[in-house]
Amino acid sequence: MKRRWIYCDNLFTREVQTVRVVTTAEMKQIEKRADETGVSYQQMMENAGTAAYKVIREKYPNLEKMVVIAGKGNNGGDGFVVARLAAMDSMQVQVILIEGAPVTEDAAANFEKLKCLPVKITDMDKAWNTTESDVIVDALYGTGFHGELRPAGKLACQYMNNQAGKVAALDIPSGMNSDTGKAAEGVTKADITVVFDSYKYAHAENRDDICGEIVLENIGIPEECHA
Repeated sequence: MKRRWIYCDNLFTREVQTVRVVTTAEMKQIEKRADETGVSYQQMMENAGTAAYKVIREKYPNLEKMVVIAGKGNNGGDGFVVARLAAMDSMQVQVILIEGAPVTEDAAANFEKLKCLPVKITDMDKAWNTTESDVIVDALYGTGFHGELRPAGKLACQYMNNQAGKVAALDIPSGMNSDTGKAAEGVTKADITVVFDSYKYAHAENRDDICGEIVLENIGIPEECHA
């Protein structure tokens, strides 16, 4: 894979800087190489969720209540890691499954770990009765999203946008195409987006109204996997 770099003046400090930006397909190849070198997909998920939780705690240190909006793929798995760490940190945590139980192996494994913790797990039908939280974690669709939001996803994004708490998106706000920056109708509008390993092209599109503050986090992928 050819390394791609662009000048970007809208990340973090607004100062012009050179950053690595990848497509969704390229990110999959980076993760595949990492897995082949011994950093498993499950470890990358653990690292991503841990990094996201660290950022959320640093940005919002007085949190008591968290809601995690979880999809059925690996973005939801990242969210389950965040939920577990928050519950272990004595936070009041609720996980809302938007389109049912997780379907990927690593996400399912992290979902199972929640069952021995005081985490409330509900579905979208009951989400409207959820008490307000200090922060809502958008772990719905991630970088694989394209096209338009399905009805359940649109309802979930509406829920996140209407809540009073801060919204923290994992990798990309749900409803945003990570390769083009195109936003579907009803896209989540985050206060902060925690990006994993590499910026995606959508992060360079100057969409602060959707991504909020963008924070890049290392998830343990060796540098040689980006070559």
